[in-house]
Amino acid sequence: MFVDNAKIHIKGGRGGDGCVSFYRAKYITSGGPDGGDGGRGGDVIFVADHSLVTLMDFRYKRKFRAQDGAKGGGRNCFGKDGEDVVVKVPVGTIIREASTNRVMADLVGSGEQVVLIKGGRGGRGNQHFATPRRQAPRYAESGKEANEYDIVLELKLIADVGLIGLPNVGKSSLLRAATNANPKIADYHFTTLAPNLGVVRSKFGNDFVMADIPGLIRGASEGQGLGHAFLRHVERTRVLIHVVDAACVEGGDPVENIRLINDELAAHSASLCELPQVIAANKMDITGAEEGLSRLEAEFGEVFPISAATGEGVNELISHVSKLVKQRPEPVPHAADYFEYEAGLGRSIDNEPFTVTRVKDGEYSVEGTGIERMLGFTNIDTEKGFAFFQRYLKDKGINAKLEEMGVEEGDTVKLYNLEFEYYK
Repeated sequence: MFVDNAKIHIKGGRGGDGCVSFYRAKYITSGGPDGGDGGRGGDVIFVADHSLVTLMDFRYKRKFRAQDGAKGGGRNCFGKDGEDVVVKVPVGTIIREASTNRVMADLVGSGEQVVLIKGGRGGRGNQHFATPRRQAPRYAESGKEANEYDIVLELKLIADVGLIGLPNVGKSSLLRAATNANPKIADYHFTTLAPNLGVVRSKFGNDFVMADIPGLIRGASEGQGLGHAFLRHVERTRVLIHVVDAACVEGGDPVENIRLINDELAAHSASLCELPQVIAANKMDITGAEEGLSRLEAEFGEVFPISAATGEGVNELISHVSKLVKQRPEPVPHAADYFEYEAGLGRSIDNEPFTVTRVKDGEYSVEGTGIERMLGFTNIDTEKGFAFFQRYLKDKGINAKLEEMGVEEGDTVKLYNLEFEYYK
């Protein structure tokens, strides 16, 4: 079964908590702090694997979570880092954040990988908080939570040449005649229910990949037939071969059939109209095809007459297409919308929005994903943690927003499960 779209959930590993410990040994009853740091949480890594051709596996496994880091131990023992989770996807997979549909990564090369989520930082042990005035700190830092996302995987096949045309015009037959592919062929609509790939060997120049794009009919760009599901695969191609039934075996007009498919391509994406398109007039071995060929040549100029069934004219067509492929640049992958994703850092907490709501007179509520995560890894009960908390409110602009909304000293401010009185 060919699956080219899947929705999954990913989460990085949480950092391990730091340890509160003091050195103890024979005759040493008041040793200094020796609590170790927690281990770093595991990363979530996506890798493009050329051996995969479908997203079928993600129909059965939809959640991927990296391992949490281990807690720190006494005697300066650091916690073990969590193991990364490596997710293999087919070459040509686009990864989008489900809530915004923004591109997080586009893996177009075999072996290409991206660290989509970095594991949470491990908390520091109490040894880091010792000072000349505070020689026995009885607190440590909590491990940091990692990011998590619902993401959509969208597969767009990587092919140099795409075969387009109405059903039953001979696209699969041409693919078999020109390559080593062996697609299912029969004389009825929608024989092809998934894109088929084949490699055209170097007797026509450099090798290139050809794809049979199935299911294009009137209304395909609006979801009619199978075309809506497969039009995305045309976007990666460098050259299009438009196969048309010159003999009009099933009726219709070859010129109008060409226009129909081109209208659907334009409705799906204007950029598809800019791709070089070679017209292949198929079924020239059938009586009446010459008339259809004449009409096509009068309307579109250069047309390649072929018979995919007998092989007539196929070499000439592929030789011409091979030259066009050499002249065309390779498709450019989608750029990631977040620079944090490209750097493999996930979304920065400081860049995440927050909201300030006036609940009633003298009471305000502050919410935001970054704030919630900050509270998760900050120990507000410690002097150092509270100082960080105060600095966070100032640097992020929360204090300024509260004052803009009229907060006064002594008013209550709620941040999820934390409540405090506001003072300037």
